[in-house]
Amino acid sequence: MGKITVEECRADGMVIEGLKVVMPQVFEDNRGYFMETYNYNDFKAAGIDNVFVQDNQSASKKGVLRGLHFQKEFPQDKLVRVVRGEVFDVAVDLREGSKTYGKWYGVLLTEENKKQFFIPKNFAHGFLVLSDYAEFCYKCTDFYHPNDEGGLLWNDPEIGVEWPVPEGMELTLSEKDKKWGTLKEYKR
Repeated sequence: MGKITVEECRADGMVIEGLKVVMPQVFEDNRGYFMETYNYNDFKAAGIDNVFVQDNQSASKKGVLRGLHFQKEFPQDKLVRVVRGEVFDVAVDLREGSKTYGKWYGVLLTEENKKQFFIPKNFAHGFLVLSDYAEFCYKCTDFYHPNDEGGLLWNDPEIGVEWPVPEGMELTLSEKDKKWGTLKEYKR
């Protein structure tokens, strides 16, 4: 029970190593559904052999854009999913020496599709809420360290994330997220 399938993520025709979209097996009937959101053995068999130490949950309104965030000295692997609503979730490769450095991948996560997104250490991460309201959950392999935060500008043209902003949608960003630097500044 509870087996998962995993898709590789690609940017410009290249596989972004370690970045994966996870689809859990969902059992549905006239009462509703059941799924295992995490089973260590299934994830290990799929190449995701991580120990998660912290679970987080956030709620956001339509148009909220969070990111692009990372931790500098205490990087985290993350397993993210949406339990209510719909978000466009993005990861940007920041691994030095990676052939996909600076490349991004985005996936639509919804309460209906129940997809999860595995984001390895040394990726920047962010999401845009497309529904009226969304609840976002994620597991992390290291604890949050408030003095270790890093980030990239959400609309850095060098990265070129194609955020699916519907016509007329006003974006809401934190003051911190409005002030992050670009990928070129990060590389220094």
